[in-house]
Amino acid sequence: MNWRLQGSKVLVVDLNGDAVRAASGSMVAYEGDIAFKSAGTGGGGGLRAALMQRVAGESLNLMECRGRGTLHLAVSAMDVVLVELAGEELRAESEQLLALSEGLRTEVVFAGLQGATSGQGLFTTKVTGHGPLALLSAGGPPIALRVTPQAPLVVDPQAFIASRGRLSQTFVTDVSWRNLAGEGSGEAFSLRFEGDGVVYVQPEERG
Repeated sequence: MNWRLQGSKVLVVDLNGDAVRAASGSMVAYEGDIAFKSAGTGGGGGLRAALMQRVAGESLNLMECRGRGTLHLAVSAMDVVLVELAGEELRAESEQLLALSEGLRTEVVFAGLQGATSGQGLFTTKVTGHGPLALLSAGGPPIALRVTPQAPLVVDPQAFIASRGRLSQTFVTDVSWRNLAGEGSGEAFSLRFEGDGVVYVQPEERG
């Protein structure tokens, strides 16, 4: 299987009898003999996972694409970035995941009660294993920001795409910059990351 970008907004996957899981409805074209079927919600198996997805609203609707040929994937002209996991953990907003290789597992995990007001950051999708995945970014190419033990990072939850590595996430409340930006309604909070890893953010906030 070969993954590559065509421009900045289309993911191209060459299949050789293997499969890729992609966001439902993301196929824009394909060549060859490729079959498509539902791959479920991608949040792990069992009743507990299904209940968590319902409570969280963090449902990752996937389709399995299997066969021989070339697959073209895109969503709403958003930018695409490729990430290769080698056993580490990645946590992402489900709507920002475009495609996952067969060697990766997904699970909905609880991130904290602080996100209950806005709906962002309350639950997140954890991806583990080995292989490539593709993330989506609105408003332009994603920004990869390095986090080290000496340099923690604070980001707007509406701009957060994913975090990768050995990172801990906490919530920062009473964020005065939101009032300055005219976003003072509701409970103001941001996401703070500490540890060793990378955080991906997008130039355009989610509405």
